[in-house]
Amino acid sequence: MGTADEGRGHSPADTVLFDVDGTLVDSTYHHAVAWHRAFRGLGVDVPIWQVHRAIGMGGDRLVAHVAGEGVEERLGDALRAAWRREYEPLRDEIASLPQAHELLELLKGQGFRLALASSGQPDHTEQAVGLLAASALLDAVTTSEDAEESKPEPDILRTALDAAGGSRAVVVGDSPYDVQAAARLGAPCIAVRTGGFGADELTGAGAVLVVESVADLLHADWSALAVAAPPPPDA
Repeated sequence: MGTADEGRGHSPADTVLFDVDGTLVDSTYHHAVAWHRAFRGLGVDVPIWQVHRAIGMGGDRLVAHVAGEGVEERLGDALRAAWRREYEPLRDEIASLPQAHELLELLKGQGFRLALASSGQPDHTEQAVGLLAASALLDAVTTSEDAEESKPEPDILRTALDAAGGSRAVVVGDSPYDVQAAARLGAPCIAVRTGGFGADELTGAGAVLVVESVADLLHADWSALAVAAPPPPDA
């Protein structure tokens, strides 16, 4: 488990920005299966472990990252459409992660603004809000339609922070792409392992704190995390 380094010379964060898939909602592996089936259905042979390693970046980047620019040019749009079709029947299996709702309640009670900064589709994010019973707790919800560039670019985080009316954020995510996007925003990132990434690689990406799941953050020192210093962009 990592620890947070206290920053100096800036005001505390007033907003917590949450990734959704793999962070608050247990859907990472469902997305990996859906993408793998999409690739296979269109004759692109990629192992599922490589697909999993790309979950967390936007779908606009995933195809080229996993299968190369040539596949993106030829089949990118068709693969994204196939992924949506393959994911649809899996949606009934999605559940919120343990104590995610309780963490949102705790942070709201401590005076933080809360926003979902998801690179997911709007209907997927809407489902997540329902699973989390979080509509009354959130100051903003953003999706892939709200940013030009997906993670690891910081666009969706900046949009979510502005929509929530905040000035400075702490990010909670589950992948190195979340950590990288947060660093480019100038925000520290807390990483949870529920997306399937290792503690060492999340720490190596620059996460200020790594925990097993959001349930562990019920006991975190949020006053210290609110002044944690982010790593340099692309550290």
